[in-house]
Amino acid sequence: MQREVPLFITFITGILLIIAFFVPPVSKLEETFLDWYSIVAGITLILGLDSLIIHHLRKIQWKKEGWVHSLALILSLNLTLLWGFWSWWKSGSPFAPSASFLLYFYTYVFIPLQATMFALLAFFIASAAFRAFRARSLEATLLLISATIVMLGRTPIGHKIHPFIPVLSDWVMNFPQLAAKRGIFLGIALGGIAFSLRVILGMERSYLR
Repeated sequence: MQREVPLFITFITGILLIIAFFVPPVSKLEETFLDWYSIVAGITLILGLDSLIIHHLRKIQWKKEGWVHSLALILSLNLTLLWGFWSWWKSGSPFAPSASFLLYFYTYVFIPLQATMFALLAFFIASAAFRAFRARSLEATLLLISATIVMLGRTPIGHKIHPFIPVLSDWVMNFPQLAAKRGIFLGIALGGIAFSLRVILGMERSYLR
């Protein structure tokens, strides 16, 4: 019974969403489902936050590797949450001008940390590109040539080398790249439809674990 009820709810909800999307007279039902989705997403966010806190509290309790970072996360989370509620109660909004500490924390702590994360990702992307662009096969050679043309065409030095390079770069982006991207998007769409049907029909039950 613990599995049959979720499967039945999933089946009915999926069928009703399909009907609401393709049948105009019941299109208002889709708006109702979107409201329900927002409610469920909010509850899921609370459950995820609870799981995150419990996980890091256990790391702190047992002094596992990296527990100091878990302590910093818990302290930052509680400090930001409490200050946000206090600013909301005092000023009516956590982002009001009087909530200077919260804005200071967001501007001078969160944003620099976010920028650092993206800066580190740039090195990983460069490393992956270096490994992918090794001309060890015909496909890798074509990828290397195309990437070189596109990068040169997007910079001023490409136009100085030859005026035709930006034109060739636009052609690569508008035709071969766009054709490949559309093929990928079509594959993703078909895969999403197939997976959704498996979930609706009860063939895919991984979400019950």
